[in-house]
Amino acid sequence: MAPNEEDSTLMKLELACTDLKNLLRTSAKVEETLENIDSKFEDTEETLSTAARRLAPLHSLAMTAKALETRINRAVSPALALLDSFKLAESLQQNLLAVSSKASSEKNPKRRLKQLLKYVDCVDQLNATINTISQDGEPVIQKLQEVVEFLSRTKATDQYRTHRLRETLVTLKTLYESEVDAMRFDGLLDESLLNLQDEFEGMLQQLKHQDIGESREDEEAEIVGSDLGSEMEVQVLRGIAETLASNDCLDICIDIFVKVRYRRAAKALMRLNPDYLKTYFPEEIDEMEWESLETAITLWTQHFELAIKTVFISEKKLCVQVLGGIMDGVIWLECFVKIADKIMAVFFRFGEGVARSSKEPQKLFKLLDMFDSLEKLKIKFSEVFEGEAGADICTRFRELEKLLIHASTKVFWEFGLRIEGNADGFPPPQDCSVPKLVRYAINYLKYLAADIYSVSMAKVLRTEQIWKAGILSKPETDENLLNHSITNIMEALQRNIESKRSHYRDKVQPHVFAMNTYWYIYMRTRNTELGKLLGDQYMKKTYKVFTEESAYLYQRQAWGPLVRLLDTEDLKRQSNVGAIMKGKMDAFFRGFEEISQKHRGSYVIQDVDLREQIRESTIKFVVPVYTEFFNSYSSVVQAKSYINPESMQGLLGQIFDGADRVGDGKFRRRDSKDRLGGGISTSIESDIKDFRRSGSNASDI
Repeated sequence: MAPNEEDSTLMKLELACTDLKNLLRTSAKVEETLENIDSKFEDTEETLSTAARRLAPLHSLAMTAKALETRINRAVSPALALLDSFKLAESLQQNLLAVSSKASSEKNPKRRLKQLLKYVDCVDQLNATINTISQDGEPVIQKLQEVVEFLSRTKATDQYRTHRLRETLVTLKTLYESEVDAMRFDGLLDESLLNLQDEFEGMLQQLKHQDIGESREDEEAEIVGSDLGSEMEVQVLRGIAETLASNDCLDICIDIFVKVRYRRAAKALMRLNPDYLKTYFPEEIDEMEWESLETAITLWTQHFELAIKTVFISEKKLCVQVLGGIMDGVIWLECFVKIADKIMAVFFRFGEGVARSSKEPQKLFKLLDMFDSLEKLKIKFSEVFEGEAGADICTRFRELEKLLIHASTKVFWEFGLRIEGNADGFPPPQDCSVPKLVRYAINYLKYLAADIYSVSMAKVLRTEQIWKAGILSKPETDENLLNHSITNIMEALQRNIESKRSHYRDKVQPHVFAMNTYWYIYMRTRNTELGKLLGDQYMKKTYKVFTEESAYLYQRQAWGPLVRLLDTEDLKRQSNVGAIMKGKMDAFFRGFEEISQKHRGSYVIQDVDLREQIRESTIKFVVPVYTEFFNSYSSVVQAKSYINPESMQGLLGQIFDGADRVGDGKFRRRDSKDRLGGGISTSIESDIKDFRRSGSNASDI
């Protein structure tokens, strides 16, 4: 190694040795310093430990004070809120008085309604505030009392503050106990609720039904209910109802509503003057004059429909609008049913009385009117009286319909039985005229077969048949059922006619009677709904053929003996022809006079067309024989002593010229105005009107 390199290495070693010495000296100083610091830390720690031991009671006192503050605040804050509620209640009472004063003095209806809305809102706010005071009062006082007791027991504060807190507790407790009940039951809230009840009743009283009992221009227009109050009135009423309900006055609210609206609905219907509804016992109905009863039933059908479609629909709508928001909408329907129940009971009572009254024939059409009215209203009735609340009324509706079905069918069948049982009840007419029974029965059945009643009668018969045979049975069609039923009555009527016919002692009268009666039935029935129902073939075969047979027998029995008197076969073998011819002529004219007298009183042919046909037939039957006899032997006797054939034809014509006699017993000719087209002596329409106008003919059955 070179000398220079050795010197450099040595220098580096020396420097390193020096650095190490310096480092060791520094480390020694640091160690000494650390020892001093550790000594100081020990002193500080001892000082802190001493301070901690001295501050521990103060920390405990601070935590206790904080917990006490929290506990006091938890009791005092609700108490302050309770006091604020008392202040709010006082403020609301003042507002309530102000709004009440304005509402009382306001004359404008709309503005007054707005004031009432504000009044209701104030009452709701006051009620909510009082409820808050009532609900929070006892817990607040209880917490405050616990704090006072705690402070008194622990003496966590000075006696002065504890005393003040105790006085506050006593004052608040006394205020709560004395004021809450007074505000709820004896104060302005109670008075306001009474005022709302009066307003509620007054407003309901003012809501009236319009146009009840007034004639409508369009009688065919649909009858509909209308709103009873304006939107503002309904809003006020709904607000009052809900306010009363929320203040434990629901029963009072319902009583007021039902009482007032029942009276209003009843008063609206009373404008129709339904005095007839006062008579409802079957015995009383039987004592009524027919015209009065007929009018009463007609009014009943009209008023019943009017009540359902206008009065009760309007009342139901009002119930929903006013009471629909109470108890989740479960109360309004019961209120509506209560309103309608008594009124409907009156209508049902009258209808049931009519259905249970005596089964006179003329009642059938009014019973069918009632049944048809119920049928048309059935769907609407179920809609109006829906749900469980209306079940009883709907049940009574169905019971009335059943009564009407039973009554209608019973009247109809008893009508046939009365005709059948009248076979020996009355003697046949001495003038061979058509009996009242036949006239009544034909008009009755014609009216029944008309479109206005045939559908209802068929439905009634079918329903009755289903009830008797069971719902699974297959009843006849409506047309066949009605046809069969009416045919049975027509057959009973025919048996009645034949029975009366057999009571005549005169040989000619039965034929005149049958001819008149069957011709009347045929002419009055053909080209009518009754004739279509029975069938043209049936009508001709049963009544026209019988008429022709009776006419033939009449001619043979009445005029045959006279024609046989003019037989000339025996004159050819006689020598004294003149005497025999004179005897025949005398006998002929005696018989002619006798039969002429009979036609004036016993052989009356009432129908103009029938009488004309019989006259022509009789002239053709008698005059040719008389002419031949007269012309053949006029030279044998004095022809001037007897009437010529032309005069004989005139005499025969005079016999059949009219059925009415004047005071001298001679026939007078009917004026042309007495004859109507088609050979019918009176019109169907007039007979129907006469039938509807009076039930007196029922006494003939």
